Amino acid sequence: MEFLLKFKLNQHLYVKDPESSDLGKTIVEHSIDLIYELGFEQFTFKKLSAKIHTTEATIYRYFTSKHRLLIYILNWYWCYLEFLSEMLIPAETAPYDKLKLILNIITHCQKEQRQLMDYNLGHLHSIVISESSKSYLVKEVDTINKEMAFNPLKSLCKRISLIILEIRPGYPYARSLASTLLETAHDQQFFSEHLPSLTDNLSGQQHKEYVLHYLNQLAFSALK
Repeated sequence: MEFLLKFKLNQHLYVKDPESSDLGKTIVEHSIDLIYELGFEQFTFKKLSAKIHTTEATIYRYFTSKHRLLIYILNWYWCYLEFLSEMLIPAETAPYDKLKLILNIITHCQKEQRQLMDYNLGHLHSIVISESSKSYLVKEVDTINKEMAFNPLKSLCKRISLIILEIRPGYPYARSLASTLLETAHDQQFFSEHLPSLTDNLSGQQHKEYVLHYLNQLAFSALK
């Protein structure tokens, strides 16, 4: 099934809302593909403008920097994951099953994969794995945070933490465990793919499946 998702993202991230025009949507769509292809360090507005046959000045009318563009892309992704968790996890689901399902979602192991009309979800997931830490491991993180630019990530972590508290009410590290699970889902897949000696995936298990098994072990051991 194909369908179109639109999320209203933080206005501090852009000069002009990319959802307001076909060109803006093209900028985001091809940014995802180009960052996936080149990596964030090698990605530039000059290369993007050449790819979509426009000018750098035109791109700057939408985003002041490639870092703001990266945060915009990541925020769209966090909103998507939260939307997916709302859609695939009914409120009446048992707490343990909720956590298992959310772990499937954040590792992209859920059975029900949906293709998006605007953006390449596989490329987005790869960007999150390899580039997401670059959105907040910057000197100006406190300023960006005051603009509430990380709210979609915080909202997703809060959702996970509430599930954790359903399993173990009063657990004192619910938010820390939630953010650890989310970050570990990315770090361990990156390590499994590129630095396998930093993991225990020595049997050639599929990267996503390995990470999912590890997250289940980590989460449910902590919540015993």
